[in-house]
Amino acid sequence: MPAVFYLAEIEKALGSFDPLPLIEEGFVAYSRGQVVVPPVGEMIFEDPPGDVHIKYGYIKSDDWYVIKIASGFYDNPKAGLPSGDGLMLLFSQKTGLLDSVFLERGHLTNVRTAAAGAVAAKYLAPGKIRRVGVLGAGVQGRMQLDYLRKVREFEEAVVWGTGEEELEAYRRDMEGRGFTVRTTLDAEEVAASSAVIVTCTPSTRPLLRADWIRPGTHITAVGSDTSEKQELDPAILAKADRVVVDSLSQSELRGEVFKAVRAGAIGRERLVELGRVIAEERLRRASDEEITVADLTGVAVQDIQICKAVRLHLP
Repeated sequence: MPAVFYLAEIEKALGSFDPLPLIEEGFVAYSRGQVVVPPVGEMIFEDPPGDVHIKYGYIKSDDWYVIKIASGFYDNPKAGLPSGDGLMLLFSQKTGLLDSVFLERGHLTNVRTAAAGAVAAKYLAPGKIRRVGVLGAGVQGRMQLDYLRKVREFEEAVVWGTGEEELEAYRRDMEGRGFTVRTTLDAEEVAASSAVIVTCTPSTRPLLRADWIRPGTHITAVGSDTSEKQELDPAILAKADRVVVDSLSQSELRGEVFKAVRAGAIGRERLVELGRVIAEERLRRASDEEITVADLTGVAVQDIQICKAVRLHLP
């Protein structure tokens, strides 16, 4: 019978390894054509607003393949419920038999997303950072700071949210983790003083404008994972010196690049995959004055890597 693992034991296993090198290796393998990732399965709901993604794939010559289902229903917090949920299924690539069910409630998706944000910053963000900006005061807004601290030192975070109560809860929580946090309801204030900005909201309209973005800024956008969502003014991508995506094929159908290309702001010839940036030093940030953007829509190879690693640390 397949093993069934619950959130508490999954969280314990996550404490046994650093996911960043594994996520890096996954991106490199993906960009080298060593990973099979079919198109994302997707359902979009209007009332109440929500989306469900099915992501799946395998690394060639590996032992496993993974199928992941993850949901986001954005009115849930009003009812005291988490906005995200999900599970992962780990199968043998040799026999097709189900090995493990991970009832992880979307936590592994959050971890691999935050790890990917840190990987992007490792290769694209300025070396010296005083302040980090975060748009989105939810779970991912917290985790992006946690993981960014693994690759960059910074003094303070300025965080934008949609309400004072949400922001105060964020500030209390993150100051308890050792961060210095300033909150704001004005997104321009985030851009005005942040060398690194992470956007992690389900917004369907741009939250940042191009004329707010200063030279030397790095932006990691992780919220726009459907064709409807958008956090960045397309002119930001036109202004950027480097535009990096986790998946060229997915960027044709979703994310900030999808919106910018459709708006005529940039051409697809300007794009490079994160896996190539990791593998090729010449594709990384070249100066402190460059503006860089990483558009991360979430690729199944991240789920494969995190799921495999957790399984190795479970009975």
